[in-house]
Amino acid sequence: MEIKKIVTGALEENCYVLMDEDTCLIVDPGADGKKIKEIVGKNKVLGVLITHSHFDHVGALRDFLNENRRLMVYKKSNLSDGEEKTIGSFSFRVLYTPGHSSDSITFYFEKEKVMFVGDFLFKESIGRCDLPTGDEQEMKTSLKKILEYPDDIILYSGHGEDSVLGEEKKNNPYFAEVK
Repeated sequence: MEIKKIVTGALEENCYVLMDEDTCLIVDPGADGKKIKEIVGKNKVLGVLITHSHFDHVGALRDFLNENRRLMVYKKSNLSDGEEKTIGSFSFRVLYTPGHSSDSITFYFEKEKVMFVGDFLFKESIGRCDLPTGDEQEMKTSLKKILEYPDDIILYSGHGEDSVLGEEKKNNPYFAEVK
């Protein structure tokens, strides 16, 4: 699986295009639909994964739905915690990780050792919990949950740099609060 990151919109949200053969999945099409489509190219879009529904993560979703009304959108409302999905050659597990928002989920691609965490985790930080439906206690529960996963997982966040789970366990001050 090849992963391409596109920084979109005024809030510099990270959108990801996951490619395998002639197909792809899009994670969090925040803005700049045209820019995302250029990266997608001639690949067939099999679905869109939404880590949470804040505007900066879903702004360009309509651009893809207008082209293909049958395009499946995978988000908290139609997925279950722990659910395993296979879409074409892509396989992932859904982890419910609220705190930043009540609909925050993480997509874990175990074979590739990658997680798309949206605004749940950032390099040496976490997502804000003071926005509507955010909750500090739920964030702590989500952080405890993610501690169970292997250290070598690459974390692809909704903003900023990528990180590695083991580095976050060591350097992210919010993990110290829940250990």
